[in-house]
Amino acid sequence: MDRERLQELLEQVRSGEVAPEEAVQQLRALPFEDLGFAKVDHHRALRRGFPEVVLCEGKEPQQVVAILRSLSEHAELVIATRASQEFFDHVHQDLPEATYHQQARIIRVGPTPEPDARRPPLVVVSAGTSDMPVAEEAAVTAELAACPVERVYDVGVSGIHRLLEHQEVLMGAGVIVVVAGMEGALASVVGGLVDVPVVAVPTSVGYGASFEGLAALLAMLNSCASGIAVVNIDNGFGAGRFAAMICHRLPPAHGT
Repeated sequence: MDRERLQELLEQVRSGEVAPEEAVQQLRALPFEDLGFAKVDHHRALRRGFPEVVLCEGKEPQQVVAILRSLSEHAELVIATRASQEFFDHVHQDLPEATYHQQARIIRVGPTPEPDARRPPLVVVSAGTSDMPVAEEAAVTAELAACPVERVYDVGVSGIHRLLEHQEVLMGAGVIVVVAGMEGALASVVGGLVDVPVVAVPTSVGYGASFEGLAALLAMLNSCASGIAVVNIDNGFGAGRFAAMICHRLPPAHGT
């Protein structure tokens, strides 16, 4: 149950529309619901502004279905990450309103919220096409947090003119997520061009000496550009969520 629904329930109790006993029944799953194999945190939306997110990796499809069903009873929008088509097929059978963002590997149950157009956009930049699954995980996560999102993809440093073609978009951003594998240099380049926070995401894309993203991770951590925060390898969700939290704290853009 999110903050707005809880507030509405309390108002209904105060006005007499809902009996206290009925309100207790609606709140019975708070702060968490024990499904036996999982303790579903229904208080997370109240604490953090966004419901608990389900990581599909390591779980059985039936477990993901049960968790999403439980969460969707208390929140208007819930998501599962790192979901394969097989996971979505199981979820869709039980929750036909579910939608699959295939490239982002995200299952969404509930509507995509309208973005707050008063805020400057959250821009997601990817170095190469191979980085797009992680970039899309970040972008879709931010969109589901009601952020205005713009995408600038396949603009890696091996062809720096491709990035500079989008300099106006970068300059107008409120926060930027940079997704890159190989040597991870794109984060430093973008960080040296803008005066807004940059969230860097190293990916496991690369040849042998990239060590499955470790080279990009260390390069981003050692960036000479200031104002860069780095998340873990391939963690598009974490980057999108962190950038969204920054986005929601930005003042409205001038003229709005």
